[in-house]
Amino acid sequence: MRQFLRIYIGIVFGLLAVMAYGQQERNQAVVWSAKHGWEYVVKAGFNVGGTSPLPLPREIRSIDSYNPLLCISLEGDIKKWIGVDRRWGLMVGLRLENKGMETKATVKNYGMEIIGNGGEKLRGHWTGGVQTKVENAYFTMPLTALYRLNQRVSFSAGPYFSVATNRGFAGYVYEGYLREINPTGTKVEFTGDNQASYDFSKDVRKFQWGLQAGTEWRAFQHLIVFADLTWGLNDIFRSDFDTITFGMYPIYLNVGFGYAF
Repeated sequence: MRQFLRIYIGIVFGLLAVMAYGQQERNQAVVWSAKHGWEYVVKAGFNVGGTSPLPLPREIRSIDSYNPLLCISLEGDIKKWIGVDRRWGLMVGLRLENKGMETKATVKNYGMEIIGNGGEKLRGHWTGGVQTKVENAYFTMPLTALYRLNQRVSFSAGPYFSVATNRGFAGYVYEGYLREINPTGTKVEFTGDNQASYDFSKDVRKFQWGLQAGTEWRAFQHLIVFADLTWGLNDIFRSDFDTITFGMYPIYLNVGFGYAF
């Protein structure tokens, strides 16, 4: 998180330096770009959502709590409007973002590898409570088609591609028991204040992709408000990871504002 904030602050100061460039030169560039259908947008927003299997498998009996983390995003987009009326267009962007959440759930026969009280690793099927914290940082490139409804409202849809710069998927289990190896194996209980941690961070994929759809509203000449829904299409875990037996997908809503040049 600290590394992410340092990068974020560095980019913000870089953008401020660019905006401090001579006003006359900027105006000439903006006029030329608008004439040829080009548009440049800088955005800042927040991601709210979670990483979840769809639909919920039978192993997850209930979601007991959900807490969204502070997940910020900073994005730069280049748009090219085409046609006589400039209603359609294409957009490519680069987004620095993090996605995260904390949840507690009650599960039964949930695939798990925990660290025991003596530091040993125990693998099997867990029944009881599970607390999970997901916190991942990405460089993301959206590539979308654009449709302009009018001078204020536009829509976008298309794929995105992400490379993870920081991966976190960890937590602990409590108030339950682990059946080693299989659902009928040796029973190891954790009750009261006894907990056992787990960490699957290294098993999170570095490359992820999915679909993005959203809308922008131009509140003023340069100020825009936007909302983008991103839906991951490949499992957050690597293909050779078999502890959790079902796929988990990041689904987040990115909401914020931007400045259009």
